[in-house]
Amino acid sequence: MRVVFSTCPKDQAERITKILLEEKLVACVNIIPSVQSHYTWKGEICHDEESLLIIKTREELIQTIITKINEIHPYETVEVISFEIKEGDPSYLRWIADVTKSL
Repeated sequence: MRVVFSTCPKDQAERITKILLEEKLVACVNIIPSVQSHYTWKGEICHDEESLLIIKTREELIQTIITKINEIHPYETVEVISFEIKEGDPSYLRWIADVTKSL
């Protein structure tokens, strides 16, 4: 199982989440509605208010999720990073597997 972080414009968080859920690529997305992002882009220091998506899914769906988010996301370069879930409540991890599609 994996947890994925992705930031997006605040007005896009619900739309991206809905698509991922409808396509059964994810079991759950927590939307943190406002995070301040500070970064360097094209040689300039930038600051934006974004939403943070915390996504739970199967490991084998990561590449599909990366592709899908890049298709529907408005940014030129999209943050999509994943981390392995090494431990967790077995029933929760089973639920993630049960509600997402298998490849």
